[in-house]
Amino acid sequence: MRVPLSWLRDYAQVPANASAEDVMADLVKVGLEEEDVHRPSDELHGPIVVGQVLSLEKEPQKNGKTINWCQVRVVPEGTGQTLTGDGIDPSGVQGIVCGAHNFEVGDKVVVTLPGAVLPGDFRISPRKTYGHVSTGMIASSRELGIGEDHDGIIVLSRLGLDPELGTDVLELFGLKDQAAEINVTPDRGYCFSIRGVAREYALATGTEFTDPAATIKLTQAAAEGHPVRVADDAPIYGVPGCTRFVTREVTGIDPARPTPRWMAARLSLAGVRSISLPVDISNYVMLELGQPLHFYDADKLAGPIVVRRATAGEKLTTLDEKERTLNTEDLLITDDSGPIGIAGVMGGASTEVGAATTRVVIEAANFEPVSIARSRRRHKLPSEASKRFERGVDVNVADVAAQRAVDLLVELAGGTETANITDYGNPAEPVSILLPAGYASSLVGIDYTEEQIISALEGIGGTVTATGEGFEVIAPTWRPDLAIKQDLVEEVARVIGYDQIPATLPVAPPGRGLTRTQAQRRRLLQGLADAGLTEVLAYPFVSAAQNNTFGTPEAGTEVPSVKLANPISSEYGLLRTSLLPGLLEIARRNHGRGFRDLALYEGGLVFLPGAQTGSKVLPPLGAKPSDEVLAELRAGIPNQPWHLAAVLTGHEAAAGVGFTPRAWDWADALDVARTAAGILGSELEIAQGKHQAFHPGRTAALSVNGELIGYAGELHPQLLKDLDLPARTVAMELDGEALMAAAPAVVVAEQMTTQPLATQDVALVVDEQVVAGDVLSALREGAGELLEDIALFDVYSGQGIEDGKKSLAFGLRFRATDRTLTADEASEARAAAVAVAADRFGAVQR
Repeated sequence: MRVPLSWLRDYAQVPANASAEDVMADLVKVGLEEEDVHRPSDELHGPIVVGQVLSLEKEPQKNGKTINWCQVRVVPEGTGQTLTGDGIDPSGVQGIVCGAHNFEVGDKVVVTLPGAVLPGDFRISPRKTYGHVSTGMIASSRELGIGEDHDGIIVLSRLGLDPELGTDVLELFGLKDQAAEINVTPDRGYCFSIRGVAREYALATGTEFTDPAATIKLTQAAAEGHPVRVADDAPIYGVPGCTRFVTREVTGIDPARPTPRWMAARLSLAGVRSISLPVDISNYVMLELGQPLHFYDADKLAGPIVVRRATAGEKLTTLDEKERTLNTEDLLITDDSGPIGIAGVMGGASTEVGAATTRVVIEAANFEPVSIARSRRRHKLPSEASKRFERGVDVNVADVAAQRAVDLLVELAGGTETANITDYGNPAEPVSILLPAGYASSLVGIDYTEEQIISALEGIGGTVTATGEGFEVIAPTWRPDLAIKQDLVEEVARVIGYDQIPATLPVAPPGRGLTRTQAQRRRLLQGLADAGLTEVLAYPFVSAAQNNTFGTPEAGTEVPSVKLANPISSEYGLLRTSLLPGLLEIARRNHGRGFRDLALYEGGLVFLPGAQTGSKVLPPLGAKPSDEVLAELRAGIPNQPWHLAAVLTGHEAAAGVGFTPRAWDWADALDVARTAAGILGSELEIAQGKHQAFHPGRTAALSVNGELIGYAGELHPQLLKDLDLPARTVAMELDGEALMAAAPAVVVAEQMTTQPLATQDVALVVDEQVVAGDVLSALREGAGELLEDIALFDVYSGQGIEDGKKSLAFGLRFRATDRTLTADEASEARAAAVAVAADRFGAVQR
């Protein structure tokens, strides 16, 4: 809401020297947020004065255009020249070239003299054009930034003005005014009016407030006005769509009369474009009192006005000249011809006031907020009227606003008031709220006195009566948001000052901290970062093809997925069942921007729907759902396990002088998975795996306690080609929840020992089909408790090894905690390990 300060001063005691910043600083005290400051003089300054055309010579040009060479007096005749500057004639008469033709000799016009600056940093200076030196410009509304051009330059006599020559136009047009723009929250709809903001300013500053509604004298009805019938047969939630509908009639108006400059200036500063006098009056009253109005051409109305819901298939061409198909929930204004407006949103084109209008029917109505909000969203048709109706309009100001519009049409448009008045509905009954004694203090934490509470609640417009139990408060009709005692407490706290509320730190309950799962997640994510990987966050939205590729090991299987009702892209309309699609997209984007060596990881939820998705049962409004309804809702929520995934591409380090970095390979993906398990104190069981998204021969299946929890290895070459990623990109993904559940409750660190290490190597020849990991497990089992570590360091097949066989070389590390091992003890342990491998796999020591 933009609030011109001159307008605000009409109803509140704003100091003459107060700036927009000063006003906003005061309004912030009562909860109205500051947005911006608007000053026309910031873009419009310099010598801009009233001039009179002394002579006008029409000069046709070769380009077919005719220009006017004018002599314009800019100071009163017989007075000395007071204007100075380069290009200003000492005689007070300026020679000016003008291309407009809507003025004549003797007219008083707006003259921008050399040194003036117009909007867009357009600077006026003497310039040679069309064979003359033009020392100024005769200005139009558009050039001054105060309106749209309709007939060319501004002729002051046509605006009903006859100012003295040399008068400052900025003062004349009110362009030295300024506006404070504030943000109005949804519960403060009354502040979408000068009336409401003036009340809040007075409240914030403790000064007098003059209610503009109280200064308007209502005309007594002499006859029924234009007939109105409300036939709302389908109210939303049982609430009537229209609670009051006032009509007034004015005859004999002249719609061609210009809008007074003071009104146009205020509207412009408030952010509303001046259109025509009748439209400007309706906007002016709306901004002043907060009551949206609509003017109908009385001669275009066919029969009585009927307020009803739309029927299926009805159409309406609104004032923006768009034909709209109406919904059966839309509340309409109709006559015998059909719809003539969407109630509270926008009127129809068929009955709008035009250049030939002489009789006007004024509508001042009150509509139910939910109905208006739905129609506005349905038709994507925001308007100043709907903005106010959605937040609640004072039902008791409808007749006052209609009278204000009548008075302005009579005064400015030359109309004649009639006493034909229709007033459907009744003024709102005030809401009575009981505020118990001491309740505000107990809720806010401040010992408010009785005087403070009464002063605050009366300041917002309430009527307060002290009772034995507290206070009975009659809420003002312009505050439909005040309904319960907590609302009143909020108002007391707001008016007296939020800054008065003491700050008290809550005491944390003892014995609580992170849950086991929360602590494990943090350790996992921090541990991988410590290992040199970079954490990223991908969108959870994927395509069906991505879910089908990464969500199941078997190709050709359609993976059940959660479909989004309103996706950000039709291509990505499902929730992910794997983290890898998002990680690979991030890797592809970074690779395309020149970042080639990447080690990325993410921890996040995946979404695995069960037999039921969603719920057909909707919980009731305003009541706690039953256990059955809650169970139904929970049954429709998909399982959402937490996964951990990583993607590595490029090299493990940047190249340097004399150093060639190693490329990431499948073993690195496996090491990331091992690192994650090691952080939790778990050990992965690794076996040859198969997954459609991974390379057929370079994939490991990862398990804990015999349960498969993920895969690691090199991604499938065709997949990498389709994604435009480097060959040999590797990845891993684990079911983090399963990994955390299998982890020991307490991770015991390995015992440190000073005893020396004994190392033994062994090379075993086995069939090619034997998995190296199985042989390693057999060796570990056979070696016994002296074995500290074992690792595969070579796989060989070729010369010296018979066909169908391969050689697996393992390094074994033995250590005792209480003594130095002898070579015989280490050899004996190694022999026992080989014996187990030979028994299970027919391994022969090479």
